[in-house]
Amino acid sequence: MSESRRANFASFYRATLIPLRRYLARMLGNSGDAEDLAHDAYVRIYESMDVESVDQPKAYLFITARRLALNQIKRRKIAPVDARDGAKIIEFAEAGAPGVERVVMARQEWARLEAAIEELPTGCRNVLLLRKRDQLSHEEIGLQLGIAVSTVEKQHARALRLLRATLRDEGVAGGRNNSESGCCAAGR
Repeated sequence: MSESRRANFASFYRATLIPLRRYLARMLGNSGDAEDLAHDAYVRIYESMDVESVDQPKAYLFITARRLALNQIKRRKIAPVDARDGAKIIEFAEAGAPGVERVVMARQEWARLEAAIEELPTGCRNVLLLRKRDQLSHEEIGLQLGIAVSTVEKQHARALRLLRATLRDEGVAGGRNNSESGCCAAGR
């Protein structure tokens, strides 16, 4: 591009920059994005004006800028971008269903939990299932099993403690203290 064309482009740039940024800011709702797109639009028309002459450069600039803005708006719908503290962070919409990895992990966790519950002494397991699965109170469990409420509370607490230990020490067979199997082993 010749020196005179560069000078003309510089004066064109100064005359159209503020109106173009306002136009883009209204379209995009963000002055930072408007500045970026205005810059991109000027780059594109500068390159094309070097190749061919443009009869209405202002109209050409605004049409180019509008197309760039519409493309950005479409991209936002696909992968929304949120400006925080001047840095752009991509926020993806959450999927309605969990991913395969989460499903597999959840199934493995569920299988571990079921196995750990099966390993509990009978009395502790019965109390735990009545409390957690059937949502019975300690009093209701005591009436159903014919044991004291304090026994229900102790077996429930013990079942939870044994489950935590089993799940924490997964893979260690017989890792529980044998002295803890006493009160629940009778199946109370």
